[in-house]
Parts: sequence; C-alpha cells; structure tokens
Amino acid sequence: MDADRELLVVEDDDAFARSLQRSFERRGYRVLRASDLESARAVLQEHRPGYAVVDLKLAGGASGLACVQLLHEHDPELVIVVLTGYASIATAVEAVKLGARHYLAKPANTDDIEAAFARADGDADVELTERQTSIKTLEWERIHETLAETGFNISETARRLGMHRRTLARKLEKQRVK
Repeated sequence: MDADRELLVVEDDDAFARSLQRSFERRGYRVLRASDLESARAVLQEHRPGYAVVDLKLAGGASGLACVQLLHEHDPELVIVVLTGYASIATAVEAVKLGARHYLAKPANTDDIEAAFARADGDADVELTERQTSIKTLEWERIHETLAETGFNISETARRLGMHRRTLARKLEKQRVK
C-alpha cells in the first residue's frame, strides 16, 4: 500500500471513527486508528501516514491540538485536518499554527475532509460578510479561547471566566454539534 494513501484517524468516538474508516477505505485509503495522544504516538512508531484527521476534543478532556503538534513534529509534510463539534476562531487559529492544513466543524463528511486535504492554499476571493457578530457568538469564542489557553481544563477555564464550573459545562453541552 502506498504510504501516501495511509490515513490516521485520531477520534475517541468509536462509532464515528468506524464510519470514517469504512468511508475512506472505500476510497482506497489504508486507515489507521488511534483514540488518544498515546495511541497516536504508538501508531507513528510503526507507520508514516500521509494524512490525518484529528478530533479537537479527545477522551478525558485531552486536547487534539497536542495531537496536531505531535503529528506535525513527527512529519511536517503530513496533511492534517482537525474536526470538531466545538468550533471557535481561537482553536482554529491554534490548530493551523500547530500544523493543521484545515479545520472543519462537525458534522463533516468524507467529501469535505478529502476536499480539505487537497486545499493547500488559501482563497483570497472568499466572500466577506457584513453580518455582525452576536453576543452569544462572542461569548462562545471567548469560552473556547480560554479553553485553549488552559489546555481544555474546564475548572480552570470556569475560574478564569468567573463562572461556576457546572454553568460552563452546561454552556458547552448546549452548543455541541453532533
């Protein structure tokens, strides 16, 4: 199998990971799976995939950003796409800074992910919108910016934002995209 057609999926949701695996295998990829940072590290000891799909929030509150950093350090040519149900500008910027090629909000399908693999350059012609940012969106982005700063530690994020930990957890669960 051509190493360029090897894909590493780092996703703690087993059902979603299986679905991605089947879909990419039908497209001719050899799919390797990991559920967290340590299992991704173990896969990299034996394989050198050309592509990776990384969930932003892994089991136990671990950050997919650390996984992006590990993958990019292992192979700077590796094409990494971050998937998340917790999309924010702050985490998108950090993911790209750490080596991700693209950042997609869930739900994203195989076509979206494969298109993201192919987009190496930015698009200067993307349409600029006049829409004002809502207070809820600003709050959501501030929460995620603080989450990224704290390594996705809910208690520390709540403390920094001056809110109860359960309140923050409810806000995060309410906005979750499945």
